Amino acid sequence: MEFNEQRRDRRRRWRIQGVVKLFLFQFLFLYQVGAQIRYSIPEELKTGSLVGNVAQDLGLDLTRLRSGRARIVTGENIQYTQLKTDKGTLVVNERIDREQLCGEVTPCSFTFEILLEKPMELHPVTIEVLDDQNDNPPQVLYPVQTGGSVVAEMVPRSADVGYLVTKVVAVDVDSGQNAWLSYKLQKATDRALFEVGLQNGEIRTIRQVTDKDAVKQRLTVIVEDNGQPSRSATVIVNVAVADSFPEVLSEFTDFTLDKEYNDNLTFYLVLALAVVSFLFITCLVVIISVKIYRWRQSRILYHSSLPVIPYYPPRYSDTLGTGTLPHVYNYEVCRTTDSRKSDCKFGTVGSQNVLIMDPSSTGTMQRIQSEKNILDEPDSPLEVS
Repeated sequence: MEFNEQRRDRRRRWRIQGVVKLFLFQFLFLYQVGAQIRYSIPEELKTGSLVGNVAQDLGLDLTRLRSGRARIVTGENIQYTQLKTDKGTLVVNERIDREQLCGEVTPCSFTFEILLEKPMELHPVTIEVLDDQNDNPPQVLYPVQTGGSVVAEMVPRSADVGYLVTKVVAVDVDSGQNAWLSYKLQKATDRALFEVGLQNGEIRTIRQVTDKDAVKQRLTVIVEDNGQPSRSATVIVNVAVADSFPEVLSEFTDFTLDKEYNDNLTFYLVLALAVVSFLFITCLVVIISVKIYRWRQSRILYHSSLPVIPYYPPRYSDTLGTGTLPHVYNYEVCRTTDSRKSDCKFGTVGSQNVLIMDPSSTGTMQRIQSEKNILDEPDSPLEVS
């Protein structure tokens, strides 16, 4: 009712503004009031649709419209029509919704003036909006559809036939027959347990509730209007068949979370599988790469003809004090890649100890020794073969 009163007040203000403008034009600027024209159009005409030929209906030629700078004067915030001065026609400029324009007021119409200059002329125009078009679907008011929580109607197991479970409440902002609504049960967990009133939307039991009936009951109700073509809305009603609230709570905790939980579980399982597969493949590639690298290095060292000369730090001494190395020894060791076939002999203590390669091998170093050859001593304690 408040909405309709606001519509009427706004319409009154528009009309008063139009009348005031008309008198101001007439008395202050000595406008000449011309012929009044009236058009009737259906609701929801497309933008650019023809309303009427103003030039022909007012008896004006196109030159007069252009020279007189013809334009539309209206007291409304929305200009529903537009004047084409090059053709002398009036077309739809904005979507015309009968319910938004007039509400429940009949007949529904709006007025404006066409103003011309040199000389001043004012031509009132009235546009009547005819039959209401079915351009609005029904709106469900109850039960409220919430995205995160579950609203369930409780039915005791002792309920008799015809027990009122709940009532679906819906409205349609269209007028006339287009606003007539009907209710139908589209889907149900147990269609033999519930029914929906065709005209009132009441949900009632059609048989005695038994212990075998499931606690969770899900009903899908469709609401249709009487328009051509008809528009509809769908509402889901959750019903709990139980005698106590704890029983309902235990059954409905996962009612709305099932689908979301399954979707999230599937996503995380796929993500975990992808991560594990990636790590496994990465580790496998790294291991194979290390194996190949080591194998290639060993092959290169085995087949190389260059001498391999390891370095041993000088002045190696016994740090543990066991007495195995009571003196400081200096060693110079030279080996070839095929040194496994060579014999190594070490000299006595001194700074000129040298390594002599076996003559049977491919020795690469000449013997460098002082005047005294320690290898000729038969009882040398440092001879190693």
